[in-house]
Amino acid sequence: MSHQISGLAREAQHGAGVVLQRQPAGDEDEGTQMNEKHPALESKGLHLYYGDTHALCGIDLEIQHRQITALIGPSGCGKSTFLRCFNRMNDMIDGVRTEGEILVEGHNLHDADVDLELLRKRVGMVFQKSNPFPMSIRDNITYGPRMAGVRDRRELVDIVEKSLRQADLWEEVRDRLDSSALDLSGGQQQRLCIARTLANEPQILLLDEPASALDPISTAKVEETLLQLKDDYTIVIVTHNLQQAARIADSTAFFMLGELVDHSNTTEMFTNPQKKLTEEYITGRFG
Repeated sequence: MSHQISGLAREAQHGAGVVLQRQPAGDEDEGTQMNEKHPALESKGLHLYYGDTHALCGIDLEIQHRQITALIGPSGCGKSTFLRCFNRMNDMIDGVRTEGEILVEGHNLHDADVDLELLRKRVGMVFQKSNPFPMSIRDNITYGPRMAGVRDRRELVDIVEKSLRQADLWEEVRDRLDSSALDLSGGQQQRLCIARTLANEPQILLLDEPASALDPISTAKVEETLLQLKDDYTIVIVTHNLQQAARIADSTAFFMLGELVDHSNTTEMFTNPQKKLTEEYITGRFG
């Protein structure tokens, strides 16, 4: 992986557009400025098939910058599949094919010149089950930057502290950075995974049920972290927890049987749903 990433320009700082292709010297600013007029994420007429199974059915959705967007719906409705479209993780599954467009800040992710390694750096992902590497806390954070060619010790020290502070974990681990990450609690491990993702300087964070296996206190910590991060990042979270969506999301998209049923401001959806199916779901009549 390192030979694909090392030497890439660090062209997409916070506030700049997501660049998914290798940029010629001097062209980075032009490339990023062009993207600012586009939604952070967008799907147009998106269909996805697992073999003969039609998992996503014509999804049209825009996700705006620096907001938390929640994807809700019953199990098997397609929300996690939809989330994985934006860093092309579904490509790893045999038999998957897509139709329509998937865009990150105006870039079609299926264009031939999209660099997948760079895409997955810029569009970071945190999974349902925390997956810290079996190494120290420090090495978990520096793994991505080192693979990207960062060698300066002072820079790596700064990355560790900054990322752990962003994930609201620094004060809890600052005196044991060389201890195994596997010794952390479940909630701490999940926040470490968030910090590890942030160390790669993404602009967009995708989270697939990040708190589903956590106790209420750890869940609250993760939610607090996400609320702090949304000033700098576009965040999309899949959740079965409707209360969690109501607490932290600016907008919410409701999926059912592979279709996008509803998408609106979260407060509006939960207090005055405009669609009968949405009302039935959020009031617990099914799901």
